[in-house]
Amino acid sequence: MSLWIILLILFGGLLIIGLLFDWVAKKRNIKTDFQEGVKHASESERIYTEKALDDVRHKIGDDSNHM
Repeated sequence: MSLWIILLILFGGLLIIGLLFDWVAKKRNIKTDFQEGVKHASESERIYTEKALDDVRHKIGDDSNHM
């Protein structure tokens, strides 16, 4: 089997699992609030996350100037 077929099957399976999960969550009326996790994060976790995001922003900005 070709590598592309294996990757296509893998990503297709992941998409189907995601769609099934979303369908079940809507059917059971499960609410997901992504901001809820932020409320319970410690100060050090928030600082680490902000620093990591800032580093990625700077790295992307530096890479785009060299093209």
